[in-house]
Amino acid sequence: MSGGRQRSMFTVHQNQQSESGIHGQTYLLETLTNCTDPLKAIEEFQVDNGIHLPSLRQMLPLLDLHGIRRLDFHNSILEALRDKLVAHIEEIGKKEGRDRDRKLKDMLAKSFPSVHIKQLRPIIMAILKNISHIDDKYLNVLVKDTELYKDTDTEVKRQIWKDNQSLLVNEVSPLLTQYIREKENILFDHNNLTNLFFTPSPKLRRQGEVVQKLAHMIGSSVKLYDMVLQFLRTLFLRTHNVHYCTLRAELLMALHDLEIQDIISIDPCHKFTWCLDACIRERNVDVKRSRELQGFLDSIKRGHETVLGDLSMTLCDPYAINFLATSTIRILHHLINNENLPRENHVLVLLLRMLSLGLSAWVMIDTQDFKEPKLDSQVVTKFMPALMSLMVDDQVRSLNTKMPLDERESAITIIEHSGPVPDAVQAYIQESSVACTVAMYYTLHVAKAKDRLALMRILGSLANCDHDRAFEDPFLHFLVALLIQQVEEFAAEDFCTVIFDEFFCTGLSRENVVRHVLKLVWHVYPKLPPSRLSTLTKVLQPSSTHDEAVHKLYTDFVEKISTDTEPPPEPPSFDYLESPLMSVPTPSHY
Repeated sequence: MSGGRQRSMFTVHQNQQSESGIHGQTYLLETLTNCTDPLKAIEEFQVDNGIHLPSLRQMLPLLDLHGIRRLDFHNSILEALRDKLVAHIEEIGKKEGRDRDRKLKDMLAKSFPSVHIKQLRPIIMAILKNISHIDDKYLNVLVKDTELYKDTDTEVKRQIWKDNQSLLVNEVSPLLTQYIREKENILFDHNNLTNLFFTPSPKLRRQGEVVQKLAHMIGSSVKLYDMVLQFLRTLFLRTHNVHYCTLRAELLMALHDLEIQDIISIDPCHKFTWCLDACIRERNVDVKRSRELQGFLDSIKRGHETVLGDLSMTLCDPYAINFLATSTIRILHHLINNENLPRENHVLVLLLRMLSLGLSAWVMIDTQDFKEPKLDSQVVTKFMPALMSLMVDDQVRSLNTKMPLDERESAITIIEHSGPVPDAVQAYIQESSVACTVAMYYTLHVAKAKDRLALMRILGSLANCDHDRAFEDPFLHFLVALLIQQVEEFAAEDFCTVIFDEFFCTGLSRENVVRHVLKLVWHVYPKLPPSRLSTLTKVLQPSSTHDEAVHKLYTDFVEKISTDTEPPPEPPSFDYLESPLMSVPTPSHY
């Protein structure tokens, strides 16, 4: 081949560049394959593709003398220039106006063909991140390549997820699993006696990792927000897991904290959830807030009833249930002290109305029948007065024990204050979710007060709660934590009979109940009568259907009671907690 022919051939291949205009590996291979002087071809390739700076060429031999490879030198230059360019792109992205979008789109058109080159990819990703609307031709490339999709920033993925719901599911599902696992770890950890479920404030809870990640993934996209809410509704419907209701409320309030107006301005639940969140945070609902909450419920217009589904999820959140039921107990104490009737207290009626709506959330979403359940008036007119009479009995008996012996009431009178719960209380606990929930929280109230007889009076009645609500995890978690504080009482057989035989053992067919009882026994077993401990060890033995965590806990427990001769550590006091069970005086406006 003549020199002219060789030069012509080299020029042809030199023009066969990649789409990006960068001479790549294929070009060099073809050039070396089709030339007669490879060394000359390599030299020309280096000249054409090197850094075109005359003063630099004179320095390259000096680098060679120091043993610095040309590749290392060029890579260091590339990294420095890349970082400067990325910083410049970010500066452009902070500006407003059409000129910004035009510059970024021009840069993207020229650089995107190089997206498969790892060293240059951060530049393309920085451009994509700062473009408000990316053409589908670019998004399609990112979707089809797993590696590119993985390297894509969340800001870009938001535009991908809008039309690729399956990809969003893949990103969200691990976060939802993590969220549920974190909640269950708090509820079931047998060593957890201080970091209780209801201890964190609402603001602290929504600053958790999962909630913040979901908020970042959604950004200001209403479509993505609606998709995530639909995931939560679907999972709540499939699993009955109320933690999805908690996440629904926390996510909305996290976006509220971030002032994402595009979303919070169109979510019809925002103002209601915001007001309820403030009540939970302050542990109080005053007349003004009660009017706001009632106004939201009463203002739902015909044709927009579906909003009740989301409102019911917000109220089904265990933290909301805890607040509503706790506030109800406080108001009942206030009514007793002032000799008033429940039906006359409008705040109490509103709390029960919201409690009823929250407890019916699953049924409402399952049936798609978006009608507010009517609160049974007899819950207010019959159950509440009966429960108040029970509370008065407990107060009189407790007060009597604190008086000097010569001033105490007769034994016969005290027996009257210690008999079975009123028939109306027992009946409504079995028939009404609202009534049984209020009774559950009165049980927690007397457990916090360490009123032994009051606890024994009512706890057994909860075994027949409507829909077995007394065997739900948040309630059992707190009840067990409070019972552990009364470890000395477990030496008495009558106390054990109520706690175990009349209540816990009636629910042992449920795996979660087994886990809570194992936690309780783990801490109180040194005080248990030997026969009682032996019986519990047998009935708590898990079957093959139980989860591995239950088997491990049981095995550890059996090993503990067989080897542990040390007395159990003194359980910490809950006095420092602003727990929902504290007897806080009710404001006078009630």
